[in-house]
This record gives sequence, C-alpha cells and structure tokens, in this order.
Amino acid sequence: MSPRPAPTPAAPRLRVSANRRFLVTDSGQAFFWLADTSWELLHRLNDEETEHYLGRRASQGFNVIQTVALAESDGLSTPDAAGHLPLINGDPLRPHEPYWARVDRVIARANQLGLVVALLPTWGDKWNLKHGRGPEIFTPENALAYGAWLGRRYRDVSILWILGGDRPVETDRHRAIIRAMARGLREGHGETSPPPLIAFHPQGAAGSSDFFPDEPWLDLHLRQNGHATAYTGRYERTRADYDLQPARPVIDAEPVYEDIGIDFNPARHGHAVAADVRRACYWNLFNGACGHTYGHNAVWQMWTPGREPILSPLLSWREALEAPGALQMIHARRLLESRPFLDRIPDDSLLVPHPLAPHLVPGAGTARFAATRDAAGTYAMIYVPLGRAFAVNTAALPALRLRAWWFDPRSGTASDLGALASAPELRFTPPTVGELSDWILVLDDAAAGYPPPGIVV
Repeated sequence: MSPRPAPTPAAPRLRVSANRRFLVTDSGQAFFWLADTSWELLHRLNDEETEHYLGRRASQGFNVIQTVALAESDGLSTPDAAGHLPLINGDPLRPHEPYWARVDRVIARANQLGLVVALLPTWGDKWNLKHGRGPEIFTPENALAYGAWLGRRYRDVSILWILGGDRPVETDRHRAIIRAMARGLREGHGETSPPPLIAFHPQGAAGSSDFFPDEPWLDLHLRQNGHATAYTGRYERTRADYDLQPARPVIDAEPVYEDIGIDFNPARHGHAVAADVRRACYWNLFNGACGHTYGHNAVWQMWTPGREPILSPLLSWREALEAPGALQMIHARRLLESRPFLDRIPDDSLLVPHPLAPHLVPGAGTARFAATRDAAGTYAMIYVPLGRAFAVNTAALPALRLRAWWFDPRSGTASDLGALASAPELRFTPPTVGELSDWILVLDDAAAGYPPPGIVV
C-alpha cells in the first residue's frame, strides 16, 4: 500500500455548528455547502480532464465535490481512464493500489483548490442491486473492513463520507451493511479532530431520515428531492427534515439537474432549465437547508460524444460546466453569506395569503413562495418564483424602519428600494413579470448597516 495522501490545508475540515443546524469549519467559521454532483469523476476522467473540471468548479465558487469511489456505471468491471479497476476480483478486501493512488491524487488536488470531497465509498447497487449493474459485493463483515481501510487511508484529508448511493434500505441486512461501513469509517479515522462527518444518500423523493432518523453515526440529513420541478410533494420535505428532533443540518444532495428530462420524461415534460434549478436551490435554502448541491445531467456522468449517453444529455460535460444554472449558484451562496448566517431560520409566516385567492401565496407547484430570516428579525428574505404581487407580514421584524432590496438570482445584483416605514403588512411587486422571472426580496433593519445583498464583507 502507498502512504496516505499528505494533508492539504486549503480545504477546511467540517463539523456541525453548536445549534446543530449548520456546518462550520474546524475554526468555527460558517461554511455554506455549495456542491457539484460529479458521480463519475473518479471513474471516467483522465488527469488533464480532472484538472480542468476541478479548477473550473473551484473558480465558480463551488466548495464541495460529490463523487463515488466504486462508481455507478459498471464501476467494478469497466476500468478508469488509466485502465485500472478499483478492486481485485471485485473483492472489497482487495483494493487495487493503482486505482486508489489516483483517487489519492484527485482528493489532494481538490483539497488544494479549496474543495471538500464528499465521497461515497460505493454506489448503492453494490449493496442493494434493485436496478443497475451491481453486483452486490458487500456484507456487514466486509463493509466494516472496507470502511476502516478507507478511514485509515483518508484520515488526513478534507473529506465527508456519504453512505448509501441512490438506494433504499429494504432489509435488516442492508441496514447492517450501512451501519458497519459507518462504524468502519469512524474506527479507521481514529482520534482525528474534528472527526469526519458521515451522511446517507437515499433514492429519489426520499431522505436519510426515512431510514435512519436518529443514528448516532449520522451527522446530517441528506435528501434526494430529485428530478421533479414542483415544490409540492418534493421540496417541501426539506422543511420536514429541518423540523425533526434531534436537529441535524439538512442538505438536498440531489435536486433536479439542469438539462435532465423532468420526471425522467423529456418527451412529455421537456428538460430542466436554469430557472428550475434556481427554484430548487432557494426552496431548499429558505426551508432551512444549510447549503445546496447543484447537478447537471452531462456533468454527473461526464458525458462526451462517443460515450454511451444516460438520460439524454444535451451537451458534453465540458460545455455543461458553463451552463447558466451552474454559473448562478454562486449568487445564492453570496446572498446568504452577506447576512448573519448561523442563526437563520425558515419562516413562512412572513408570507401573507392573498385576500381573494389564499392559494396564490404561498402557492404550490412551481409557483411556491418561500421565506427565511434570522432569529432576531434583523433581516428577512422572500423567494418570489414568478412575477406576482404579494404582501409581507412584518410581525417578526421589530425594526421601525426597513431597508428593502430586490436581489436578482440570475445576475447576483441588488436594486435598492430605499428605507420604508414598517407597517403590519407591506406590499411588493417584482421588477419583472413572467413564469421564469424569479426574484428575492430582502428586508433589512435599516439600522443594522448590512451591505447590499450578495456583497460579502
């Protein structure tokens, strides 16, 4: 075995905040999780392609990369770009060193660029075939040993572990495998401080809380709200996970991907566009998520012409790196980082029902408004998914004068509406109308002296 990768301090170690709602660095600084989904990164890209991918995402403001060690797309039998398989004879107890030496280099390079690696030890078809290529290779016994080996190997890098891999826990054996792998990771890492965080990635329209509502090894709840574009029945469940006790940070680790067939049916529903991924982002964040994961249908699979396509990609992965939705994710991060971060709460009581048609606000489907504020009420943000007039209930905002802004989630720019005298209800009309014309209203205590939304000081 080669030595463990050398520590690379540019990327922080992560831990859970004192109030159990957010992620912070080992120095206590708030950490806004902005991840990209690159499931096939370790399996399909060569060194030059990997450097391009990591460098571009780092420059775009992403700070987490979600990827998989034993990949979904026949990862046990189809070699990586250098011709290496991850395991000898598909045995989790016999890792193939050349494959893992490259994984070492990719993680080290990601960390050097400030990227935390959120690594799935395996895709779910290796412990619950259900669909896909498999085969099932894990038992509780070898999952424990494999987890311990991974924990020892990567104890000195900036990493977060994600168990599961798009599969449900359906049997006691499945549950035992996941628990054993988590235990192995902890044992392998030993007494590192802070210990690595561990999460679970479920199948679509589900959350880790459906299977592990209160496991001692589970540090945060991940959701896969999945490839639908309606709030109702999907993105509302982020709030349900936020409301669970004991509290844990919540992240939608797989929302609708840009350019994917909506509901996996592009012939009927078309492909998701930037407005769809923006809605998912702000719905999740304003419902209490501590960050957000973006995905693109070409990037997760690293598709390029000549490679077998999955789910009808429209672009090569290199072109898709510049997709508008990807470029707009940094605006959400900067918006929330421009205001007090670690005491932010969801609060739909800010939304006043429409007096003649109560269903219009907060709305449903793709027209759902969402609201958030800090616990003291020094600021509030309302996500407005379409050009429709609405009113804000200011009961939770104690300031006598408020400063109002329109924040454009497409450009990241803010327009100052000036100071307003507070009133029980304040009415607003977005700057533009239209189904794809979303905006964020920001209301600040005028005395707080906050910078324009999106400006981080």
